[in-house]
Amino acid sequence: MKINIVMVEPEIPQNTGNIARTCAATGAKLHLVHPLGFDISEKAVRRAGLDYWDKLEIEEHKSLLDFLNKYPPEHNNMFFATTKGKNIYSEPKYENMDNIFLLFGKETKGLPENLLKKYIDKTIRIPMRETLRSLNLSNSVSIVVYEVFRHHNFCGLEEISKYFD
Repeated sequence: MKINIVMVEPEIPQNTGNIARTCAATGAKLHLVHPLGFDISEKAVRRAGLDYWDKLEIEEHKSLLDFLNKYPPEHNNMFFATTKGKNIYSEPKYENMDNIFLLFGKETKGLPENLLKKYIDKTIRIPMRETLRSLNLSNSVSIVVYEVFRHHNFCGLEEISKYFD
């Protein structure tokens, strides 16, 4: 099973850093869709202390359109995370899928509304109280990624603690 985390125009470097760490820990591929709200040059990454950046598989895309042309939603297991999602994030049958794409939008606006409307049946959300706008982006990514792994019995991740052997 391969998980692809797609960050569409992320704006806050700390969120993307946390998401990158989640990708490194789980082996998920990180897709960064430009424009980015920060610099990811080698010098900037080193200065930010992202010592796990070299343990990531990263693919950059010039735009959302470029990404969607390369990975058409109609031909891929693609899910669009949004507070307006039709499905709760735990409802899809991820265990029946090999290559999964999880798309997350920028912190201030989320994913484009026309995209969400077009693929409304593939939208997912994390339940929360009505009075709140949203969860932190990096927390949302972690919740959904680990749910996909749970559906796959955490395949490929350490299953037994080695600390008390």
